[in-house]
Amino acid sequence: MKRRAAWVCGPLAAAGVVLCAAQVRADEAPSRAARIYDAASPQVGRAPRGPQGPPVPIFRPEILPLAERGSPRLSAAFLAGAQHDDAVACPGDMVAVEGDYCPYVEQRCIRWIDFKSAMRCAEFAPSAPCRMKTTHKKFCIDRYEWPNRAGAIPQYMTSWKEARAACNAVGKRLCTDSEWTLACEGPERLPYPYGLKRDANACNIDKPHDFPDPVKVYDEKTQAAELARLDRREPAGSHAQCVSAYGAVDMVGNVDEWVVNETGDPFRSGLKGGYWGPVKNRCRPMTVAHEETFRYYQIGFRCCS
Repeated sequence: MKRRAAWVCGPLAAAGVVLCAAQVRADEAPSRAARIYDAASPQVGRAPRGPQGPPVPIFRPEILPLAERGSPRLSAAFLAGAQHDDAVACPGDMVAVEGDYCPYVEQRCIRWIDFKSAMRCAEFAPSAPCRMKTTHKKFCIDRYEWPNRAGAIPQYMTSWKEARAACNAVGKRLCTDSEWTLACEGPERLPYPYGLKRDANACNIDKPHDFPDPVKVYDEKTQAAELARLDRREPAGSHAQCVSAYGAVDMVGNVDEWVVNETGDPFRSGLKGGYWGPVKNRCRPMTVAHEETFRYYQIGFRCCS
């Protein structure tokens, strides 16, 4: 079945803010707008074809930012992973997260790097106060991407079902998309875990994109060589600045991370954070185009409890 994603924009454009969401219709060809971003293919154009057919990127509603200001410095205590008072007790390989999740946050950007191709913003203004009902959350999240060890190369080529099973096997679970977002944004609801300004040196992001050959990626005879050609992962914790206010490391870049899409639409699976290439690499966006058995060269995960 073919799908088309059409952008629906709210009436705030005159005020310098554009609220856009993608609506997907069945039995129609995918539009150019629907293909503007994909976790595995950040360029405008057709996304790589996987075993389930070509993925059609779908975006959660978000504010497309159009103005910016300076970036606050995160406190040393937060960057060290200090716990909040009365925070939930977590194992040593996890960090505690407690805070109020806001469903929609206004984040403004005045300097785009490449809005049309990958929607990368160079700098944001401080996020606006939440104007919707928040949800209080209290949970633990892995400090690093799976296998959750400092200095380890994160696992990739993992499906959502495989990621969920791996978390369950160690007494944990996949994070929900709202939990993951809160852990990444911190109490200030920052667009990037390290602040307001995009920094290619802060995390493993913005590396040149090598176009994958999907046939070689999935063919057992050629897979190893193709994955080696594409691989730009780095050991967990390689970037000292790539830490959220709660102490979670590498939440943007390195590998895309599976989460539970709480809407279930169109799948239970969602991807957060982006990988090492020139893609959004922000806390709030989520790609929901890939079903639960999809795996690809840049997809990994971390667990919650």
